[in-house]
Amino acid sequence: MLTSFRGLMAVSLATAGLSLATPAMAQSEDDSGFTTSANVALTTDYRFRGVSLSGGEPAIQGGFDVGHESGFYVGTWASSIKGGPSYGDLEFDVYAGWGGNLSDAVSVDIGVLYYIYPTEDLGLDTDYIEPYASISTSFGPAEATFGVAYAPEQDSLGGDDNLYLYTDVGFGIADSPFSISGHIGYTDGALAPPLLAGDTDDTGLDWSIGASVAQGNFEVGVAYIGVEGPSINDFTDDAIVGTISASF
Repeated sequence: MLTSFRGLMAVSLATAGLSLATPAMAQSEDDSGFTTSANVALTTDYRFRGVSLSGGEPAIQGGFDVGHESGFYVGTWASSIKGGPSYGDLEFDVYAGWGGNLSDAVSVDIGVLYYIYPTEDLGLDTDYIEPYASISTSFGPAEATFGVAYAPEQDSLGGDDNLYLYTDVGFGIADSPFSISGHIGYTDGALAPPLLAGDTDDTGLDWSIGASVAQGNFEVGVAYIGVEGPSINDFTDDAIVGTISASF
């Protein structure tokens, strides 16, 4: 089961493409084979694939997941945002999928994510759906994930679609609570950072590199995050983002 899907995709995840401060969540399992987990976080800037959705300001985030020993899971995740009259002050995500191991070193995950922005200030359709899939492999203390997310043509995307390809890598430092992570993503479509920043280019890269330290159910991380295209302060500029999170 995913420990926080938006943590993986958002950076959130986290978000900002790579979750540099989302710990493996504590889990409780009953006799029926179901497992529950939850997480909360405070971040200095909610970056989604490199782009700030909180106006460069801190955001409060949290999620809850229910998984089954078969590999199927459902979950929710939410974050405060600064989306103006179109998107409001809250992002609420619902997702479901299946994840499992192909071997001791290789695992896969596939599902669908529904982004919800519960505001009616302008009466616009801003919610959208995005199926996703990824494959991860581990080698010693390191792990790499290769993933894709595709949002088909929808009114909320201006009648366009969006393709996102990404690679995450990370490794833990032996005999320590520290870990190092890196991320690079490529967007083609309505959510490309240059296009969101006012450029005509509907393709663009985002990237991040960071470090985190975990202690018990808590983790603290810091990441340098950048995107391709015009640099707009507190939106598509490079940023250093810190996050503290807890799992239970």
